[in-house]
Amino acid sequence: MSLFRNGEKAYLLLADGQVFEGRSFGAKGTVVGEVVFTTGVTGFQETLTDPSYYGQIVTQTFPLIGNYGINSEDNESAKSYVSGYIVREWCEEPSNFRCEGNVNDFLKEHNIIGIWNIDTRRLTRIIREVGVMNGVITTDDVYSRKEELLTKIKEFTVRDAVKSVTNTETLKYEPEEKKYRVVLFDFGYKRNIRQELVKRGCEVIVVPAYTTAEEVKALAPDGIMFSNGPGDPAENTEIIANIREIQQLGIPIFGICLGHQLMALANGGKTEKLKYGHRGANQPVIDMESGLTYVTSQNHGYAVIGESISPEIGHVSHINANDKTCEGIRYTGVNAFTVQFHPEAHGGPLDTSYLFDEFITRMKKGDD
Repeated sequence: MSLFRNGEKAYLLLADGQVFEGRSFGAKGTVVGEVVFTTGVTGFQETLTDPSYYGQIVTQTFPLIGNYGINSEDNESAKSYVSGYIVREWCEEPSNFRCEGNVNDFLKEHNIIGIWNIDTRRLTRIIREVGVMNGVITTDDVYSRKEELLTKIKEFTVRDAVKSVTNTETLKYEPEEKKYRVVLFDFGYKRNIRQELVKRGCEVIVVPAYTTAEEVKALAPDGIMFSNGPGDPAENTEIIANIREIQQLGIPIFGICLGHQLMALANGGKTEKLKYGHRGANQPVIDMESGLTYVTSQNHGYAVIGESISPEIGHVSHINANDKTCEGIRYTGVNAFTVQFHPEAHGGPLDTSYLFDEFITRMKKGDD
């Protein structure tokens, strides 16, 4: 595929005024969002359909995206939640026996504005050095609208993220042989979390993000899963208050990503925004109990401050091997454990699936 194929011009404008000129793919128009990068070599379709990317313009650091195409089975949700998409090069003619289309057609179908043929290595360096910043992708002439667009960039912030992605209905998914019932909170959950539970014999009831303790109790679950999701965890004050009551039900709880952060906030912990976050399928995490280091898949811009968790409440169980940030907490006062990374995403590829097995074990003990 030639980098010089015909295509309409597109521009990326960053909050500091820098402009990247490239080519348009996907939808046309103008979009504002938080510019982030992810280091995954594969998994671009999972990235595009992960609700945790709500409000963000995603940069792929790997230079060629889409060589194995798009298929209908690998979506993590029913639609794409990214605000915009940035790649160095995209593959027009993918080759894979499961391929049903290319990434350009996928972006058009979901009305996602993309830009390609820019220096993504330079862009990634800027984000690493300065930190994540807002930006605009546009197929209009950026120079004639620069001041107007910079004002939009300055005013933009990701708000009401969980409220924007959660389902308002309660949905049920049955395994072939039911052993347990799990209530899965939809803070913007990835389908593979549900699938990992179903294949272990769990009937999964997916509930809206604002479901109360009383409503959970009425469903009589054996376990509760707090899912991943987008945005600043601290803005979810209603959900945090609900979690304080839900954890008192005594039902085993497993939290992932945003679910990990919300659980910490409900127990007096604090969160912080990272300079450029952890996004990709190659994040090293140390299990403090075993001493083993696992390769994990991650997607988050916030982290729990490990020191903010009182020893009487719980302890940090996992840390990031690169920056030593908190990657997991085991609680002592309530029956719960949480992790920042995604064990359902198979980064190792199966390294951290033991966490789902531990969740099953905790539910099994509840039956004894």
